[in-house]
Amino acid sequence: MSVENFFSKEEKKQITDAVARAEFNTSGEIKLHAEGYCKIDVLDRAAYVFGKLEMHKTTQRNGVLFYLAVHDRKFAILGDAGINQVVPADFWDQIKETMLGYFKDGKFAEGLSKGILMAGEQLKAHFPFHSEDVNELSDEISFDKNL
Repeated sequence: MSVENFFSKEEKKQITDAVARAEFNTSGEIKLHAEGYCKIDVLDRAAYVFGKLEMHKTTQRNGVLFYLAVHDRKFAILGDAGINQVVPADFWDQIKETMLGYFKDGKFAEGLSKGILMAGEQLKAHFPFHSEDVNELSDEISFDKNL
C-alpha cells in the first residue's frame, strides 16, 4: 500500500480539519508528514524533514511537525525553538503517549488529530493570533517522497 493511501479520504479530512482547528487563533504552524519507511533514528529523520519543509522559517519559530513512518510504525513530534522554550519539558512526550494509545488500536487518524489539537492548545496559549498573521504552511498532509 502506498503511503498516500494509508489514510482514507475521510481520515485525511479529519486530520487537515484538526490542523486548521489547532491553528485557529494562533500564529503557530502544524504539519503532518507521512512516509513509508524511516531507516535512521526517527528524531533525526523528523529534524531533516522539518528543515526540508522549511518549518524553521516561521516568523516566531513556532512550527510543530508530526512525523509518521507508517510501514516502520515510527513517529515523532518536533517543535521549533520558539514553542520548545515555552512548553513543559515533558509536553511532547505527553502528546506521544496519548497518540500511542490510539495507534495501538489502529486509530491513526484519531491519534494524530488528538495530538495535533493538544499541540494547538499550547500554541494558542503562547502564540495568540494577531491580525497580521498568515498561514505560513499548508494544512495538507505532506507525502513528498523526495524529501
